[in-house]
Amino acid sequence: MTDWNPFSPTFEYEHIDARTLQHSAWVGHRRFSYDLIRFYRPRLFVELGTHWGASFFSMCQAVKDGALPTSCYAVDTWVGDGHTGQYNNEVYDTISSISSTLYPHFSHLLRTTFDEALEQFEDGSIDLLHIDGFHQYEAVKHDYETWLPKVAPNGIVLFHDISIHGFGFGVWKLWGELTAQYPSLEFAHSAGLGILFPKGTTDQYDTLHLQWAELRQKYANT
Repeated sequence: MTDWNPFSPTFEYEHIDARTLQHSAWVGHRRFSYDLIRFYRPRLFVELGTHWGASFFSMCQAVKDGALPTSCYAVDTWVGDGHTGQYNNEVYDTISSISSTLYPHFSHLLRTTFDEALEQFEDGSIDLLHIDGFHQYEAVKHDYETWLPKVAPNGIVLFHDISIHGFGFGVWKLWGELTAQYPSLEFAHSAGLGILFPKGTTDQYDTLHLQWAELRQKYANT
């Protein structure tokens, strides 16, 4: 079993376009997500909801630096929603340029709805799924339930914004329901990040759980 190792990465994407981090609530989770990829070594990583790419490219950076055999997919319409607001093609064009420039061999952008992308992935194939789309309760619950069959037997599901109450966000509500059923870990900072093990306890969970008090404090300060 791989040990958890903290790295000190250089996130190349932020030097191409600073807007990848501008106003991003994901900034506080970049170091953890990078180290998670290096630790877990997923074969297939899928992100639902990418926007400017702070989360997606942070994990792509880990794949690149670790020379990992991971395929990374970002699924988004890149037109916005009720929480992000609407935006034009400049966002997608920027993301596409970063993807092809820095991570050309393993990063893939699927410009489509989450439901339409389902058929492109086999059941039980996704080792790491990150759900960060429309944050209304019924929407995120739908995303979780429709994509759960795609998650591998030892798969991990990440949820962003579990700490946000109000503004029409309902991830916190779904997170409360799921943590009553499955092993989980969480951060409260940077809008909150939930780490769910929906197929039950795994070696990865055991390793993280034993160190969680220390890890939670460490990454909350990055």
